[in-house]
Amino acid sequence: MSVMKRVGALLAAVVVGLGGASAWAQKASSGDYQVGDRLPAKSAPVKGGFREISWDDLIPADWNPEKFFADLKLDDLQDSDPRAMEVMQKIREEWDRAPLVERFNGQRIRIPGFVVPLETDGKTIREFLLVPYFGACVHVPPPPANQLIHVIPDKPIAAGLNMAPVWVNGVINVARFDSELGNAGYQIKGIKVEEYKDPMPK
Repeated sequence: MSVMKRVGALLAAVVVGLGGASAWAQKASSGDYQVGDRLPAKSAPVKGGFREISWDDLIPADWNPEKFFADLKLDDLQDSDPRAMEVMQKIREEWDRAPLVERFNGQRIRIPGFVVPLETDGKTIREFLLVPYFGACVHVPPPPANQLIHVIPDKPIAAGLNMAPVWVNGVINVARFDSELGNAGYQIKGIKVEEYKDPMPK
């Protein structure tokens, strides 16, 4: 599949996810996650004073990303087309300035997502991006800023959690953080990071 077609598929995945579908793609029968897989939302009781939120909660209700790329005809562009890089740049700029939800500032929350390491020594991960779907930040483009959380855990987590699903419990703040892998709109001081063990929906 060409880069531009993959971009189109990932943009569609982001928009479907923003629409409230907690798992737009199913888990592979082998048990492995596929690019675009999202973790299902739960309605579990609050644990340890942390309020469980979903990725949709981090998006302003009046933000409509579909409007931005509705006219982008990605399937008509070949990877070698000079316009392809221009479109990619426009998407990245739009995603990087995605609006945030200020009311979450300072709240104790709990949210599931996938780990994308930022700082690691090969044995542990000391800093990472939490992303809403498998493959985010590895396949272009990265998610919008309101779908990326910069996490600094109190204690380093095992390197084996690279791209693994986890629960992050901590205090969230509206704070933009730029990295080569993507620009986050939120930051969590991770009080607790634990492996996500709930099954994907059938």
